This record gives sequence, C-alpha cells and structure tokens, in this order.
Amino acid sequence: MPWRDNTDPFLVLVSELMLQQTQVERVIPKFSSFIARFPDVFSLASASLADVLIAWSGLGYNRRAKYLHLAAKKIVADFGGLVPHTQAELVSLPGVGPNTAAAVLAYGFNQPVVFVETNIRSVYFYHFFEDVTSVNDQELREVVRTTLDSAQPQRWYWALMDYGNSLKRQGDGPISKSSHYKKQTPLKGSLREVRGQILRRLTRSDATEAELRKELVADNRFATALEDLIQDGMVERSSGQLHLTK
Repeated sequence: MPWRDNTDPFLVLVSELMLQQTQVERVIPKFSSFIARFPDVFSLASASLADVLIAWSGLGYNRRAKYLHLAAKKIVADFGGLVPHTQAELVSLPGVGPNTAAAVLAYGFNQPVVFVETNIRSVYFYHFFEDVTSVNDQELREVVRTTLDSAQPQRWYWALMDYGNSLKRQGDGPISKSSHYKKQTPLKGSLREVRGQILRRLTRSDATEAELRKELVADNRFATALEDLIQDGMVERSSGQLHLTK
C-alpha cells in the first residue's frame, strides 16, 4: 500500500478519504495516479475542482473529491500548507470526521489515539465480544484503549487492519454485531448511480442536457441527480452547456 511506504500526513489524508466506503484493491491504482497529478497539498489546493473530479473519476462517492479539494484549500489558507496534527484541527477540515482524523494522527503522526473502523471492529468482536450480539463503538473504544500499543501505534493499527481483513474473509468477527453498522446501499438503481454517470461523462467533455439524456440512463432519477450535482457545486450550467466546475 503506497500510503504505508510514504506516511507523509497529506498522503495519509488522501488515502483515508479514498478508503471511505471503497475497497483497498480499487483505491491503490487511483491513489497512485491521483498523487502523481497532485503530489502535495499546494498542487491540489491550486487545481480546479474539475481537474480534481477528473483525477478522482472511477472511485465513486464523488463528494469525497470535493471535500478533499476544500480540505487542501483550508490547509493552505489556515495551516500554512501543513496538515494539522490535533484532533480538533483535523475535524475542522471538510469531509474529515473523528475516525478519519484519528487515522491521520495514528498513521501520519504516529500518535497513540483511539479509533475504530470496520476491520478493527472485526478483530475486537472476534476476541472480546464473541458471545455478544450487539456492541456499540463506545464499548469498543474502551477495549481498544486498554490494548493499544502506545509505543508503536502506527504499526499496531496497520496490523489490526490486516488481521481484521483476514478475519472478514474467513467470516469471523461479523461486522453486523456493531450497533453502528449500516449496510451500504446497492449502486444499481440508486440516485448515486446516475450522479456518477453524469460526472464520468462530463470528465470527457462539456455537453448539453439533451445530449446527456440521450447518452445516459435518463429515467426519473436524471433530473434530481443533475440538480443535486449543480447544488453541490460539482457541475455548472452556462450558455446551454453543462460542465464540471472550473
């Protein structure tokens, strides 16, 4: 995993946003091409949103690209281009919640923070909550806190992630025990599917709405998906043409 080979906090932040709801195998090639295009926070912050969306295309959940772009701008404007190293400052960045912030602190700064995510849950469910049907994250964090390797938190969490992934593949430590678990909704038939189709098409060239409707699945989701993208600031309409936000 390239973000383990180089644990620069900016690269860790990019990887953590990409890994939200996306499998590692899909992220690795996209991460490498994205970092080749935007090797540091300054190049990302100075890019247009259109360029960021084009580089992100194929990963899905495109709001993450917009949040990462805005986060880079805030890091440059408010933190002198240095990824902040406190929980409070990190969660002030767009798209960064408490767990993502803690992951950046652990992997990018080797800080002994406590956080949980899917693979970590699997490990602790398997070893500490075998006979429990429902576990909330507060209970889990307390056990993580007492078992954390404070001297080497970065390597410790890497190990937990790999071990948890192995357990999941074997069907152990089922994530359904988590009271916070929400099964990801299917892409097929969703509004998200049409949003993605519109954005992918516009990465190639501008188009009129009529052209998009002719080329894409223009069912009753289309108008809502397009309006959402415009409201989200990812697509603009000018002179009858639709294009990614410049």
